[in-house]
Amino acid sequence: MTARVVNSRLRLLLLGILLTFAILGVRAVWITTVRASSLAALAQQQTKATVSLPAGRGTIFDRLGTPLAIGEQATDVIANPMQIADPRREARIAAKVLGLRFGPVYHALADRSRGFVYVQRKAPPDLATKLAKRHLTGFTFQPDERRVYPQGTVAAPVLGYAGTDNTGLAGLELELNKELYGAPGRATIVRDALGQAVNTLQQRPARDGHNVFLTLDSHIQANAEQVLQQTVRQWQAKSATAIVLDPHTGAILAMAQEPGYSANYYPQAFAKGLTVDHAVNDVFEPGSVFKVVTIGGALSQHDITPRTAFTLPYSIHVADRVIHDAEIRPTERMTVAQILQRSSNVGAITIAERYLGEAGLKKWMARFGFGRKTGIDLPGESPGILPSYWSGSTIGNVPIGQGVSVTAIQLASVYAAIANGGEWVQPHLVDRVLGQPPAPVHRRRILPRGVDYELRSMLKGVVSDQGTAQLAEIPGYTVAGKTGTAQKPGAHGYIPGAYVATFVGMVPERNPRLLVLVTVDEPHGGIFGGLVAAPAFAQIASFDLQYLEVPPDLRIR
Repeated sequence: MTARVVNSRLRLLLLGILLTFAILGVRAVWITTVRASSLAALAQQQTKATVSLPAGRGTIFDRLGTPLAIGEQATDVIANPMQIADPRREARIAAKVLGLRFGPVYHALADRSRGFVYVQRKAPPDLATKLAKRHLTGFTFQPDERRVYPQGTVAAPVLGYAGTDNTGLAGLELELNKELYGAPGRATIVRDALGQAVNTLQQRPARDGHNVFLTLDSHIQANAEQVLQQTVRQWQAKSATAIVLDPHTGAILAMAQEPGYSANYYPQAFAKGLTVDHAVNDVFEPGSVFKVVTIGGALSQHDITPRTAFTLPYSIHVADRVIHDAEIRPTERMTVAQILQRSSNVGAITIAERYLGEAGLKKWMARFGFGRKTGIDLPGESPGILPSYWSGSTIGNVPIGQGVSVTAIQLASVYAAIANGGEWVQPHLVDRVLGQPPAPVHRRRILPRGVDYELRSMLKGVVSDQGTAQLAEIPGYTVAGKTGTAQKPGAHGYIPGAYVATFVGMVPERNPRLLVLVTVDEPHGGIFGGLVAAPAFAQIASFDLQYLEVPPDLRIR
């Protein structure tokens, strides 16, 4: 090879090198000038990320400070698939440490189209810490909180549920979500080249939600649930509901139902249809417990007194219907007190026809609050159902609690007014939200002074040797109350053999401390409120009187 050829090749090589450096120089100038700002922003995105800091959800306590719903520390395990070189290996490690299935974890980590995936939301902190020590590329760990219900089944339908993102989905968790939720914060996380968090720049701290104290007493609630469980089992019933409230304040001490479920397993219970709060969402025909509307209205209008007497046959003809009393009897003379004590259908209809009529019944149903919501602090309350039109036979149905549907909380609030002096007090579950002024409790007078005493005296006779609720007696205490037995309506008339048995009572009768309502849906082997629901009332009220240290008002023989 000649020297000329060699020199030529060297010159070409040098030229190539110069051209390469020239191109690189131009590229460098272009990057540092034209692309500088966009590349700097991209670098910032890759090394810094703004995340939301969850606020601690407020705790729900019962009236004495027992926690019913709390926030428990948890950790969100997060990964960036774009930074993971071996998704199969890392998925195997993460699944083993966290106790997860390998398949879903692997598919999440192998999806390189995404820069953010949750490996596990609200993982136990100890397991997340164990995984963090493995130093997997692309994994980050963020503190979080999960909702836990330490009392399990106690008041589960009332408490409701807060979901994965700590947002209330049902019950008080939904009703009070704004108060409980708080305000999330924001922070900037700085990552190294491997995607590991190396620093956190806090921009705005989270503000935790407010704590809430309820009127519920967890001991009274748990006892009521246990009694209902026994009652449903004994009578092979479809369900049962109980309400315990302070008639003077409207504070609900217990709102129980059976079948129950644990609030910690709300999604499973929801799938089985167990999460409906029967006390406020369900309606039923009340039967004879509704007779206080008829008799209370006539007493308030001064049309009758407890001693007013009527000659009553066994049955009465109303339009195209013949209505009779529950027990066969001859024509006899009964006072108003005896009509209520013996739960005479004929007597209640006679009073309604003579003194109230359609206008009077509508007036007193509205005054007592039937047909509209009580305003209880729970979502989904039903207003009940009143007759949409009146026919000739309606005056024979409504006075005895047929053709009208109510909720258990409506019925309890009306009997509470009879117990407290004639004043309707809004029933409520929330005592106070810490850091906020107390919500006003609405009151209105629905009975003239003195009529409440007359009704209580007559209702005391129901729980006697001559009344329909002897099984509601509590040794040492005077009980006043009323039974109800109503057939359940269906799409084509009443359902054969399907009844709702009810007892609602107050104790002690002269100055009631407690109002307790019990309804049993579709009992078998017995249908009457005095047989099925009254014993459950006695068990619930007996426990509550002792627990609250209410002194007896009678001498025990």
